[in-house]
Amino acid sequence: MHQGFRRLARGAAYLIFALLCGAIALYAFRFLYGPYQLGNPLHARFALAGWSIPAHFFFGGAALLVAPLQMNAWLRGRWPRAHRVGGWLYAGCVLVGGAGALAMAPQAQGGFVTASAFTLLGIAWIGTTALGVGYAVAGDTARHRRWMWRSVALTASAVTLRLILGFGLGVLHAPFMPVYIVAAWGCWTINLALCEWLLWRHAARGTHSGSVPAAA
Repeated sequence: MHQGFRRLARGAAYLIFALLCGAIALYAFRFLYGPYQLGNPLHARFALAGWSIPAHFFFGGAALLVAPLQMNAWLRGRWPRAHRVGGWLYAGCVLVGGAGALAMAPQAQGGFVTASAFTLLGIAWIGTTALGVGYAVAGDTARHRRWMWRSVALTASAVTLRLILGFGLGVLHAPFMPVYIVAAWGCWTINLALCEWLLWRHAARGTHSGSVPAAA
């Protein structure tokens, strides 16, 4: 019974994770392809930004859509070839989306404090993904999965960023800039800390079955 409850909880966490990733991806696509609003300073900034913002929003959104599928153990086992193709697609999305993030970071609201947070996030996002791909090519499945869990945790920072902003602004009614600074750092450090805890727990139990900590 305990095992069944654990499986149910894991499935529910995965479903919530996938839905949140999908919602933020759709938000990114809507922002890119929605109608231009005259007088909206954010729209004007996006229109003049060059390649970086469209690249980050489109490919980052695509990575959010692909990530839950790649992390699904049942899909991996049933369609391993599709998993490999999806992995290369995901890695390509991270590379382009991460490059866009690094180009955007110096202009982030909040100055150096937020710019450094987003720069480190972009470097870590690309770096963890590159390590995951490298271990896959080398045939080291265990290390590949661990690094890809970290990569997906960083991909999901787009979700956590908006959850922190929503809570800080909508629930606490705090001023924007302090909340934004907390969100810029917290969105990826919280995710990585949670991911590392899940990886540690997974290893401690000795259950190397390929199941994925969905909450990461």
